[in-house]
Amino acid sequence: MRNRAYYHLPGLFEFYELYRVFLSLYREHREYFYDWCEIGSIYGAPSDCIWGGGRTSFGDTETEKVLDLMQEYKISARLTFSNSLLREEHLQDRKCNTLCSLLEERNEPQNGVIIHSDLLLNYLQKNYQLLFNHTFSTAWNLNVALHYTKGDGYYEEYKDGRSLIEYGLKPFTIDGTEITKSDLVRQKKMDNKFGGGVFSLNYTVNRLNASLGGGLNQYRGNNFGRVPWVKNYVGTLSPDHEYYRNKSKKTDGNIYLKANYDLTRGLSAYADLQYRHIDYTIDGNNDKYDWSKNALRPLAVDKKFDFFNPKVGLNWNITSNHRVYASFSVAQKEPTRNNYTDGDPDSYPKAEKLLDYEAGYTFANQWLTAGANFYYMDYTDQLVLTGALNDIGEALTENVPDSYRMGVELMLGIKPCKWFQWDINATWSKNRIQDFVESLPGYHYNENGSSTSLPTVQIKHKDTHIAFSPDFLFNNRFSFNYKGFEAALQSQFVSKQYMTNAEVEALTLDKYFVSNLNLAYSFRPKKVLKEVTVGFTVYNLFNEKYENNGWASSDYTDTVENRGNYAGYAAQAGTNVMGHVSFRF
Repeated sequence: MRNRAYYHLPGLFEFYELYRVFLSLYREHREYFYDWCEIGSIYGAPSDCIWGGGRTSFGDTETEKVLDLMQEYKISARLTFSNSLLREEHLQDRKCNTLCSLLEERNEPQNGVIIHSDLLLNYLQKNYQLLFNHTFSTAWNLNVALHYTKGDGYYEEYKDGRSLIEYGLKPFTIDGTEITKSDLVRQKKMDNKFGGGVFSLNYTVNRLNASLGGGLNQYRGNNFGRVPWVKNYVGTLSPDHEYYRNKSKKTDGNIYLKANYDLTRGLSAYADLQYRHIDYTIDGNNDKYDWSKNALRPLAVDKKFDFFNPKVGLNWNITSNHRVYASFSVAQKEPTRNNYTDGDPDSYPKAEKLLDYEAGYTFANQWLTAGANFYYMDYTDQLVLTGALNDIGEALTENVPDSYRMGVELMLGIKPCKWFQWDINATWSKNRIQDFVESLPGYHYNENGSSTSLPTVQIKHKDTHIAFSPDFLFNNRFSFNYKGFEAALQSQFVSKQYMTNAEVEALTLDKYFVSNLNLAYSFRPKKVLKEVTVGFTVYNLFNEKYENNGWASSDYTDTVENRGNYAGYAAQAGTNVMGHVSFRF
């Protein structure tokens, strides 16, 4: 198998005239280029495409011309939608939606989109909706919606020195040496379908607002992995070689009745009663290899959940400025797919249950807003972060039988004049696991460098901090707006965090205080443009050296007293500046 290097080139729109010449030369005179070089794709976005924000671009070539050129030379076109600050209203941008439609219509060879926004990722799936609304009278109305979403895609990774057996591949021989490990490329793919319907029947009369509603939805998903390339592989390797596949089906139905009733002037009560049933199955092989059994971990999930989630509360508007409230609710939630696939196949995770008590006070007038919210959250089988990561860097969780989160949230907003505003919010909290039991794995290291697993030891603790749950958070923002000029200084303080639930002092994230400064000026040209905004943001203004995330774990060698603690930290950038220019037409 001959190795090839695929290059992905920039400037899909900016360098159109250049590529007209270059691609012709590339096709007609391959002798000018190395024979192991190929063009995988050309990427970019038009200059006026809001979904492509964050990249400097000056391309204004018509989309049809660009796609014609790509089709002529059979090269994939990839749009770079790298704006991570998109809001929901941006999803309806006509130019960006038209651009995607053209890309889909001319999908030979297969085109693609590079995205850095979860909001946009979800939106770009194939969505179908049918909506029905009917008003029977001034008191009664009905809303019904049917939906269907088709989503598929994959991501690709280069992995070095991986055992071939993990990927269902046989060892091969080169010059008399058996090769059991090699560099390879793996693809993890999905083919998902999600459909269902929701309804609500609403009644409003005098002091009563009530709704009867519900929904029935089903998700079906195929997840599978392929290995299209292995370095120096000897033998036949199909590009469609699969090393794992599993199928999921989740049926989720619920019905609810909620009502709000005005008891007296300013005092109202509300209740929300929900019943929810989930039927969840996952069948097949996991993508994780179990070395103790020399096989991929099986997935055999067949779970049914029945939840009753009530919520009741009181709301008292004492005057137009003063308000107090109190509520109690029960919330129950099933484990996610990741909880199952990353967990122990012999002990699948349980559903969480939360009893939530809250009470608070707010004040608001023309120049001042203030509030305090007190809460106590009592958990059974809460899924908490462990500090460990899976093989693609996602955080792992585990159930803890008894835990709680309690505290107070404070907010203050001051606007003494039109051009200045000061906003503050802070949270003091206590987040604890009661009688936490730590599972500590052990190892013995042999003289030849190999290791032997020792029995896992259970260590009982008293109340411990919940991992990655700081006791104090503080946010402050000063903002100035005057005749088109805008300045904002935003600061955040986060207190110390433990990285595991065993409350090990060696495994912590230190407290940090970080500030960002944004300066911008907006003006309105007389012609063509409605508004132009030019500005820049200075991130980490005072060059704070800090980490805001990481991973951690512990084990023991030979005896529990010989404990080892290990951690990795996500160090954040020092002072850095990003400029921005936006145009409104």
